[in-house]
Amino acid sequence: MINYGNNSNDMKKIIISTFIAFVLLSWASSARAQALLDLESGLVLTGYNNVRIPGDEGTLFSLKDDLIPNAEFFYRLRLDYTLKSRHTFSLLFAPLEINSAGSSATDIFFEGVEFPANAELIGTYKFNSYRLTYRYDIVQKPRFEFGLGITAKIRDAEIALSSQDLNSKKTNVGFVPIINFRFFWKIDEKFGLLLDGDALAAPQGRAEDVQIAASYKISDNFKMRIGYRILEGGADNAVVYNFSLFHYAAAGISYTF
Repeated sequence: MINYGNNSNDMKKIIISTFIAFVLLSWASSARAQALLDLESGLVLTGYNNVRIPGDEGTLFSLKDDLIPNAEFFYRLRLDYTLKSRHTFSLLFAPLEINSAGSSATDIFFEGVEFPANAELIGTYKFNSYRLTYRYDIVQKPRFEFGLGITAKIRDAEIALSSQDLNSKKTNVGFVPIINFRFFWKIDEKFGLLLDGDALAAPQGRAEDVQIAASYKISDNFKMRIGYRILEGGADNAVVYNFSLFHYAAAGISYTF
């Protein structure tokens, strides 16, 4: 949550169009290209989720402690395209929605609406992410791989609060470039250890999305993995104060073609 804007549809179209154009051109020009489709799913739990909107006048409350969040199932879909074994472009769709319910012992002033103390409240936290990544593998050894790159991320977020009689929400669309990294340790011909993610810290806020997973090669085309992912970040300004942490128990499968 670092930059703010309102051109969600345009930015999504630019990222998707750029990726498709690159894939088509590269496919036509290189015999050493490889594509990969990856699906990840599992359970996501809230570590903390502190909100104050507006950031300078709202009431600070927790979508983890004041309201109790549900454990939610999630999924992520990623398409990779690797050119000449070292240059990888990827397109990721990572939706997230967490619902909470409960009440607060004090009044909550949220986005222009005051919710009275002890009212039964429903909270919704959405954080959908669209990312285009370029990464270059700096190290390619028989047992180790390490790459660094940059991710263009669109954040399509919404925080909503409602009671029986009142409702209010804050939506926000923002674009931010973040650092991408990937480390893979090939333990043997079947098993490996993966550490990868996107991360960046700045005066306006921070964002981290990192996974560590054990992988297993099923065949030349299929791989599976199981592991842990952390999603953390937030922003602190006059418009929005929100810092959140989510824990993912994740499993994934990828197909190379």
